[in-house]
Amino acid sequence: MQPQFSGIDWAVLGGYVALLALAGYLSTRRKPKTADDYFLASHAAPIWLVAVSVLSTVQSAATFLGVPDYSFGGDYTYLLATLSAFLAAVFVGRVLIPRFYALQVGTVYELLERRFDVKARRATAAMYLVGRTLASGARLYLAAIAVSMIMFLDVEPSHIVFASFVLLVFGLVFTFFGGLNSVIWSDLVQVVLYLGAAITVLVILLTKIPAPLGDIVGALSSDPGGADKLRVIDWSFDLAAPFSIWAVLSGLVLLNIGNSGLDQDTTQRLLACREAGDGARALYWSVYASVPVVALFLAIGSLLYVFYERPDVMGASGAAVAQTFEGERITVFMHFILSEIPPGVRGLVTVGVIAAAAVNSGLISMAAVAVNDFYRPWAERRGRVGESHFVAAGRLMTVALGIALFATSAMCYFWQRSTDAPLLEFVLGVMAFAYAGLLGVYFTAVFTHRGSSLSVRFSLVAGFLTVLLLQPYIARQIGLPEIMVDIAFPWQLLLGTLVAFAVCVSARGPKADAGRPAIHA
Repeated sequence: MQPQFSGIDWAVLGGYVALLALAGYLSTRRKPKTADDYFLASHAAPIWLVAVSVLSTVQSAATFLGVPDYSFGGDYTYLLATLSAFLAAVFVGRVLIPRFYALQVGTVYELLERRFDVKARRATAAMYLVGRTLASGARLYLAAIAVSMIMFLDVEPSHIVFASFVLLVFGLVFTFFGGLNSVIWSDLVQVVLYLGAAITVLVILLTKIPAPLGDIVGALSSDPGGADKLRVIDWSFDLAAPFSIWAVLSGLVLLNIGNSGLDQDTTQRLLACREAGDGARALYWSVYASVPVVALFLAIGSLLYVFYERPDVMGASGAAVAQTFEGERITVFMHFILSEIPPGVRGLVTVGVIAAAAVNSGLISMAAVAVNDFYRPWAERRGRVGESHFVAAGRLMTVALGIALFATSAMCYFWQRSTDAPLLEFVLGVMAFAYAGLLGVYFTAVFTHRGSSLSVRFSLVAGFLTVLLLQPYIARQIGLPEIMVDIAFPWQLLLGTLVAFAVCVSARGPKADAGRPAIHA
């Protein structure tokens, strides 16, 4: 296996840069003049574009690389996760988004200032920044591994750092100049490109498997071990199974509520619509679109299984799948890209990885939180400040936060090596650290009259620590019962949310204030 990143591959990559530059130029001809223009696209984004942007935000390098790896070694139970996304979208669309629009918030954490006080708002905003830095940094790292392998044929630390830097620059440029409006238009380009790359790989796989589709389906429905690799529903009560029906209906619903309703990365796009109903519809359409997208990547993994593991279908001995590349554990999808994709197409797939790994969505949402929840109140207390000042502050904040993501991606180099979790579970599990506390706090704020500013802060810490203590490598060290050692991330999130909720409701609620808008159901 001696793949080379050829001249035509570089030309494809250059075309991607030119296409993004054109999209960036067209979307930034109208310069943002206010913070609302920069962070919320002037509340003028069309529903269809917001839906595409949300889809781009939810999908990532973990989807591009991790989902095929999951179906290669398992089945289609991850497809059921789209059910949890739909259930969460209904809750967010009917309960949270109307409240955000009614209160005319710039970030979702402003709601807690109305419910409790400014300290509660800042505490939840800080928790979001911590969680998003971890999650986006992990995605950046995974994509950097893939790009380093494709472009340099190795995984030397210097090349991984360079790949991380390149990916970060792609995200920074469009976020810096055009704000959210530029980001959502570049999201459209990126969705088209990474889906195009995935479809191309699917077609190549189908041409390489010398069997009709019926034989392929038959081989997947009953592998030599008797397993059904096309299974969609896992009815088991195995706590280590991340996508069983019970995990889907509990922890994964919570994960999706956190992602689409409490994570500024996604919610910022929903707030860019003209009204609450438009934001809810954009969220629903993004969930509908995610079903065929997830199915596409699962199908790639299934075909990779046939290609490598079913010589009875291939008509020859299957090629052994490399477990390492220059000492680095890689996914089966990466192995196929490195060994089977022809020049030119390899460049397209590289573009797909880069597009799936775009960090601009995380940067613009983190900058919005840093400016609106922390810097703006501080600046306004010290005198009258024009809106153009906050646009400039947002741009500077994207650079500072980009550096934080870069450092986190380096940290993830060691973090991933401390766990045996597959790529998909690794990235999704990282999100649980911040979501546990946020979910406990918001459920208290919306559905009860209890809780205080102090209990909010304790709740955020309690949720984070609960998920931390349930990490297998820590659970073993502190002597938790064996049944609690290897529980999957949806159950970690469920337990963390329950603990956080219990802590938050332990305090009496603030006294009624007629001047505050109601936020309860």
